[in-house]
Amino acid sequence: MKFGMLRIMVVAAMVAFSLGACNPLNKMAKNAEGVTYTVTPDPLEMHGDTVALVIDGKIPPKFFNKKVIVHVRPFFESEGAVVKSFEPLTLVGENADADGVKINYEEGGKFQYEFKYPYEASMERGFLKADLEGEFKANKKQLYTATVADGTNITPYLVMSDEKPILGKDQFERVTHEVFNSEINYLINSSNVRSSELSDDDMKALFDTIKSKSGDTSYVFVELDVQAYASPDGELTLNENLADNRAKSAGNAVKSKLRKYKVNDGEESFYNLMGKGEDWDGFKAKMQASDIEDKDLIIRVLQMYDDPVKREAEIKNLSETYLEVKEQILPPLRRSQISLLMDKVGRSDEQIMMAVKNDPSVLSVEEMLYAAALTNDMNEKLNIYQATISHYPEDWRGHNNEGYVYFLQNKIVNAEQSFKNANSKSANNPVIMNNMGIVTRLKGDRRMAMDYYKKASGAGNEVNYNMGIVNIMDGNYNAAVANMSSYQTLNLALAQILDGKNDAAKSTIAASEDKDSAQAYYLKAIIGARTGDQDMVMQNLKMAIQKDGGLKTKAMKDVEFIDSDLSSL
Repeated sequence: MKFGMLRIMVVAAMVAFSLGACNPLNKMAKNAEGVTYTVTPDPLEMHGDTVALVIDGKIPPKFFNKKVIVHVRPFFESEGAVVKSFEPLTLVGENADADGVKINYEEGGKFQYEFKYPYEASMERGFLKADLEGEFKANKKQLYTATVADGTNITPYLVMSDEKPILGKDQFERVTHEVFNSEINYLINSSNVRSSELSDDDMKALFDTIKSKSGDTSYVFVELDVQAYASPDGELTLNENLADNRAKSAGNAVKSKLRKYKVNDGEESFYNLMGKGEDWDGFKAKMQASDIEDKDLIIRVLQMYDDPVKREAEIKNLSETYLEVKEQILPPLRRSQISLLMDKVGRSDEQIMMAVKNDPSVLSVEEMLYAAALTNDMNEKLNIYQATISHYPEDWRGHNNEGYVYFLQNKIVNAEQSFKNANSKSANNPVIMNNMGIVTRLKGDRRMAMDYYKKASGAGNEVNYNMGIVNIMDGNYNAAVANMSSYQTLNLALAQILDGKNDAAKSTIAASEDKDSAQAYYLKAIIGARTGDQDMVMQNLKMAIQKDGGLKTKAMKDVEFIDSDLSSL
């Protein structure tokens, strides 16, 4: 009885030993360190809120049993805890009855696992690891846990929210130019100004203007310009003199009124009187506009002969037609054209600001928008824009500029409402679209923000810069560099670093208004790490931490400095 029991126990032990010796998983576990991994990129990198990577694995020869199945299970570990697990990849021996990547026993093999996942804050510092679990018949065994990559580079998150809103510009001009035109016509071969001409409506309007503006101190009389002509009939020299005399007579007619109202009395430089001779250009224009039967023939004559005497002779040869020309075309060419130039001088800056405070209703919308530019006080600007809205509610610029100030005051909800109000007055206006894009991006919707920016095309370089911020956040660094190139900012430097343009980034930082900020020094430390310059890393990190103590904690976790000795910080 005892002997039989002992025999059974010996047989059972032998069977167990035999099964263990025949299980290939034990041998594979012993040699699992021979499996190598290359991860691209390493350390892992976050771009556009996503981490994308490729694991290339290499299996050594005579490692992978022909009937074994191995599950490669990647996971991310941070501070000893698994924060993210990924779908496994299955490797199968050449005789295993399963789906997966076939691995040859004699030659070994390769496998590639490409995947991406959303970045989470817990992944900033940690490791990408992979468990290898073997499966043979009914047996399973943990073969090995490999550390395959460090993670995660999140440098793109250094992008700053320095979007550039756009004001609705004023069209204020302190000095506006006004021109009053009139004309005096003459009888043939005469330069005398007839009283009937001075009674014409245009001359009466000119004289009334001189009278009314002469007492208005906001007007400055600049010049009286007279250009006089003779019709192209008669002797050439006579006509040239005639044109000169007509210029003088017209000038004298107006001069008498100017002197009466004490405008530029005695200032001869004020008068620009010019005789222009025979008016062949006017003749041609009137011929083309007329219904004279032979007008095409006459126009060809004008084109054939440069000599005015020859021209006149040829036209007169057309006897019947010339009578029509003489009656219809020539009389209005005997004239003096009069232009009185005046400048309307608007309110001074002091007068405008006084009116803003006391009685904004007297100001034009352009003056009110201009007034806001005269102060650096944001609350005062806001008050002026709100007064603009009150007096000129249909002008989109008041609403838009109110939103502009709200944005600078970090009142994003108020800014968005103002921009919406502006859009209701001028739908899809590029300036407003740019500003709507900014508040939309700050609310977290990059895609919609980019749609707004595309509608803002042509509004200015600000639009491209704002697009560049979205480009950085989306991981499109080359586009960001191109879009931001008009500005020397730290965001442009960041885009250049991420695009591999380290030398350009150093130049941009040096030219930036923020070159002495903590962010600038931190970016220069990153450039040092990426170019292998340890001194540059330490010098700039110390300066960054001196300006912002919180950056020490960030630097200690930042995989940009994973190969740097930060013990002296």
